[in-house]
Amino acid sequence: MQRVTDNLGRDITYTYPPKRIISLDPAITETLFHLGLEDEVVGRTRFCIHPKGKVEQAVNVGGTKDMKIERIHDLKPDLIIAEKEENTKDMVETLEADYPVYVFEIQTVDDAFHMIEELGVLIGKTESAINLKKDILAQFYQLPKATGKRIAYLIWKKPYMAVGRDTYINDMLEKLGFVNPFATSTERYPVITPEDLQAANLDYLFLSSEPYPFTDNHHAEFQEYIPDVTPINIDGEMFWYGSRMIEAASYFSKLLSSFK
Repeated sequence: MQRVTDNLGRDITYTYPPKRIISLDPAITETLFHLGLEDEVVGRTRFCIHPKGKVEQAVNVGGTKDMKIERIHDLKPDLIIAEKEENTKDMVETLEADYPVYVFEIQTVDDAFHMIEELGVLIGKTESAINLKKDILAQFYQLPKATGKRIAYLIWKKPYMAVGRDTYINDMLEKLGFVNPFATSTERYPVITPEDLQAANLDYLFLSSEPYPFTDNHHAEFQEYIPDVTPINIDGEMFWYGSRMIEAASYFSKLLSSFK
């Protein structure tokens, strides 16, 4: 048995190395597969869709904010991995009555790197996790910078919601050199109005593909009231943490090069 403390200061005792893992966070699920845990990941959420062709072998136990508890009981996990923003407190409290539940909290890029290292230790893949972190760092080191371009990153419509403070996405944007005027909000994902967008003095408007699926068809509605701001469709999955950061580095490089 192994005893560890998760990101929320909770003490967890679990069988080491774990052989029956349920992951309730899409980015962490993808990272587990990247680290070679294909056989050990027995359960995942319906939003855990990567890596395609492999993740489907794990049982769908519900969503990130809800779950099919009977499916989890059937799987008899020896470790459940959750993330504070992705999953609810009620879910964790329900699950911890029967299973060890390790909760990560990822609000910054540094948190993402710590997650990779901690995950490696947690699952017995320390060397692979360290190598993954090194690979990501090497690619991020070569990225150009956006040199202070002001952007808003929208994730929802009706009402409009933007990425704000204390979020991994905002921290990534700032490290790429962007300025997010909505990071000064007291909310992590503030509701904003067309007037807020007009007052933000934006250079670009980022429209994410998730959780709301913005497309080119939405450009016209924004250009009605911010005609001098260029809307850009953003692949929201490139703002996942973990192993996806390798692919994201190439994506960011192309994105940033377009601002020169």
